[in-house]
Amino acid sequence: MSVMKQRQFLSVVVVALLMVTSGCSFLLPRTDRIAKSDLISFEQAKTAFDRITPNETHTTELAAIGFDLKTNRNIKLLTYLDIIQRFMPNPSITKDDLDPSVRACIEAREKSQAWEVDIGVLTSKRYGDAFLDVTGFVRKTHDTGWDYKVLLLIRDGVVVYKLSSGEPNIDRYDKRIKPLGPLQELDSIVIGAAGRVR
Repeated sequence: MSVMKQRQFLSVVVVALLMVTSGCSFLLPRTDRIAKSDLISFEQAKTAFDRITPNETHTTELAAIGFDLKTNRNIKLLTYLDIIQRFMPNPSITKDDLDPSVRACIEAREKSQAWEVDIGVLTSKRYGDAFLDVTGFVRKTHDTGWDYKVLLLIRDGVVVYKLSSGEPNIDRYDKRIKPLGPLQELDSIVIGAAGRVR
């Protein structure tokens, strides 16, 4: 390697080390999770949900309201068995404890289904000292956005029950500290391997 190439290589290494050790947070990754929908805000999703009237709104009307099964990729179709698991997760909850509309859906079996809608925007950005983050000693994350979940129970093509939940303004800070940095991960791998050997 010529003296000129050695100097160029050394310059690149020095610049890289300076960037990492100076705590350049712009080097850290950012993740965007967008659950695509025609509804582009928490307020729009809530307004659309409020327009649904149990025992009146037909599935053919849901597209105009904002819950389009054809264009919204975030609608999951559930069977009556899934409905049972959602509303009766343990033996202490019986059918008698359920809303009459939910109970009727379970008893209708194949004539009923549920739509589970999950929409929102979540941006997860790491910040802080890049060197401590990359080496695994300290990892700071800032999550922002909104999230809205809707559950619609449908019998014979009509919405008979609706339920919603969500977070209109997500603004969470998470800080994870590992005193041993990358060695902490190695420690858990060794312990796990030792457990399998036994």
